[in-house]
Amino acid sequence: MHALFDRNWKGLGIDLSPLPHAARMFSCVGCFWVLLSSALVAICSFSFISPAWIVKDHLKNKDSVSFGLLWHCSESLDHMYRCYTFGGLGRFQEIPSSSWQTSAVLCSGGCALLAVSSLLAIITIFLPGGACERRICTLAGYMQMAAVFIMAFGLLVYPFGLNSNLVKSFCGDSDIYYAGECQIGWGYMLAIVGVMLTLFLPFFAKYAPKEQLSPTPLPTLL
Repeated sequence: MHALFDRNWKGLGIDLSPLPHAARMFSCVGCFWVLLSSALVAICSFSFISPAWIVKDHLKNKDSVSFGLLWHCSESLDHMYRCYTFGGLGRFQEIPSSSWQTSAVLCSGGCALLAVSSLLAIITIFLPGGACERRICTLAGYMQMAAVFIMAFGLLVYPFGLNSNLVKSFCGDSDIYYAGECQIGWGYMLAIVGVMLTLFLPFFAKYAPKEQLSPTPLPTLL
C-alpha cells in the first residue's frame, strides 16, 4: 500500500524520500559552542578595554584610582571621574611597564584569535555535515586552544608591572604580584573567568559537527 502511494506521488514529480538526519537538523553541541564562543569574545573584549584591573578605593581623603591594560582612571572625592590613556596609535611605548605592554599584545592577540574562531564557528552552522565542516571545526578548536594559552600567559605577565614607578606612586609599596594599597579589580577577574571558560571551547569544537547526530542503526530483526 505504501509502495503504491509512493509511486503515485513520484508520478507527479514529488519526492517523499526523507532528508538525511544531519542535513535537516542543527547540532545542539554546535549551537551551544557558537553561543559560548560569541559570549566569550564579548567578555574578552570588555575585559580588555576595562580600566579596572587594579583598583584603589578612597583612602585618607585621597582620590580612588584604577589601572587597566591601556589606561588608568581616577575618581575624586566629589565623584568626578577622569580616564587617561597610557598609549594608543603611535604611543604604545607610553604604557608604563614593559610587562603591561607584553600583556596588552598577548591579550589582544588572544582576543583576535578567539574572534576569528567564533566567526568560523558561526560559518559551520550553515555548512552541511561532512569533511569540510569537520576541518573548520578542528581549525577553530586549535585556534581557541592557542587563544587560551596566549591570554593566560598575558594575564600571568600583567602583575609583573606592579613594580613600576607609576603604580607605586598610587599603590605605595607595591611589587611583582603584590598590589600594596591597591587590590585586584573586576576587569582582571573577568578576564580570568573568560580564559577559564574558553578552556571548554576546544572540547565542544570536537563534538560540534552535525554528523555526530547520525542515529545508531537498529539491528535488523530476522
